[in-house]
Amino acid sequence: MSEEKLRVISIAHTGVSRAAGRLRYAPFENRDDVDVHLVVPSRWKQFGRSMTADPGGDPGVTTHVLPILFPDAGPFSWYLHVYRGLGRLIRETRPHVIHLWEEPWSFIALQARLLKGDAALVLEVDQNILKRLPPPFETIRGNVLANTAHLLSRSSDATMVAKARGYSGPVSTIGYGVDQQVFKPVPEIGSLAEQPQLTLGYVGRLIEEKGIQDVLEAMAMTSAPVALKLVGEGPYEAALRQRAERLGLTDRLTIMPWSNPEGVATFIRSLDALVLLTHTTPTVKEQFGRVIIEAQACGTPVIGARSGAIPDIVGKGGWIVPERDPRSLAELIAHIHAHPDERHQKAADGLENIRMGFTYDAIADQLHSAWKAAARRG
Repeated sequence: MSEEKLRVISIAHTGVSRAAGRLRYAPFENRDDVDVHLVVPSRWKQFGRSMTADPGGDPGVTTHVLPILFPDAGPFSWYLHVYRGLGRLIRETRPHVIHLWEEPWSFIALQARLLKGDAALVLEVDQNILKRLPPPFETIRGNVLANTAHLLSRSSDATMVAKARGYSGPVSTIGYGVDQQVFKPVPEIGSLAEQPQLTLGYVGRLIEEKGIQDVLEAMAMTSAPVALKLVGEGPYEAALRQRAERLGLTDRLTIMPWSNPEGVATFIRSLDALVLLTHTTPTVKEQFGRVIIEAQACGTPVIGARSGAIPDIVGKGGWIVPERDPRSLAELIAHIHAHPDERHQKAADGLENIRMGFTYDAIADQLHSAWKAAARRG
């Protein structure tokens, strides 16, 4: 392509919410070499909630709120929806690149592949478990990957899945960004003095696969004073309360309902460490763990399991324990309680981890580099 401004259409159902999916495009407001058009659904259903798209006017992009077909397909709406008016937008915009924040077997990926014309296709993928999909999804995945110019991958496992299903082009790594206007540390990371009680916390769905029960078992194994606070809802809540009662920990377990991002940030800042101990199963492997970077941006270190992408995301900003191993976790809890200086250093390392790879500026750089590379190949 010539030196004209790079035109990009980015398609992302997560962009239905300004706070959830659009903030990472804001840095493009300060770049005069790219013209970004963001396509989002006019309404979306997810985890039982129906959401109406926030209006446009977002910095860095021209937002197109388009109606979708099959908006009520339950959990399959992530893969079955297509956009009305997308073909017209492509003809009017004449993009050099079409970027999809969607999986390659989705109907919207196939729609973009069929309508893209001369545009280069860039895919951003999360799926990190290799499995054969039922018809027609496996055929769609193969067709889309064969016509993809550049892959943006959330993890090495996600790259493996795409390559195993026929992708052979260039790959770049991309993370999630964190809103540093909301998730930010208190002026001082914390006191170095030993505290009478260690407070651990979790934010997310209360399901068995998240391994919260391992924390309760570890608490019962250690003499270190420790409390566990949870923010979230889910089908495993009753089982967690029952386990805490059986272990004599009822007075040290607190479960609170979902909160807005500001409330979550305040909660995270109140913790000595956040825990994410996902259990890997045939159908579950942690793809990223966005709460990890939210915690680190708040100056709170993370205790993670050796599951999926968790160790890579935590980096130096926390500790990693084996999956399903309460005994190892109990030993770590005792160590952390006895070494407040280490908590302080892990918190500082987590803040540096965010600065280096998970700011919205960093994510915009990763997107921009992949788009330019794809346009050159196309």
